[in-house]
Amino acid sequence: MIHVHQQSTASFDIDPQRGFTPLCPDELPVVDGDKIADELNAQAGFASVRLVSKDCHPAAAPWVAQSPEEIMTPVEGNYPGLDIKWPPHCVVGTEGNRLIPGLPEESAYDLVIEKGKDPVKHPYGACFQDLAESESTGAIEWLRKRNIETVIVGGLATDYCVKTSVMQLLKAGFKVIVNLAGCRGVAEETSAAAVDEMRAAGATLIDGSAQLATA
Repeated sequence: MIHVHQQSTASFDIDPQRGFTPLCPDELPVVDGDKIADELNAQAGFASVRLVSKDCHPAAAPWVAQSPEEIMTPVEGNYPGLDIKWPPHCVVGTEGNRLIPGLPEESAYDLVIEKGKDPVKHPYGACFQDLAESESTGAIEWLRKRNIETVIVGGLATDYCVKTSVMQLLKAGFKVIVNLAGCRGVAEETSAAAVDEMRAAGATLIDGSAQLATA
């Protein structure tokens, strides 16, 4: 069992949006991405505050792939805030931008982090608005102000936004617990590599919230 002090623990739902699930098959559907709500809700029971991050993208941006062949190819041009192209996803005002069924309304969270609004920036982690990690979303500062020491993380997807967020939180000095039952990945190989990377960086990985207990 992993024991946590509830008062100094936060639960962070990373991008659990419909655009990353089969509910929106034309966006970035992760297999079973819509099946993690119960685990995210369960891990929140061990925390004093609960956060959620959301991709809030514009409909048009240089990183938007115009064809399936362009997906995951490099973005051309002078765009230091971009790396590769993706299908349009989680566009503000669309179904894909909404949280998956089973999660609380956004107003019930203690903090909602919106990222990726700038068309020439496409961040993955929930703690920064840019790949260079120079423009904070406010998450780290918010957690520190509330004397949070441990962050329990779950969300979508394991091998991209979850991994990057975990690495950012570890770098900021938080203890991080990754709830694998509350995550789903884009691909098996890259998800396994992400798990190894997070563990090597100091994160604690659990198979599910049943392994948690309050100290």
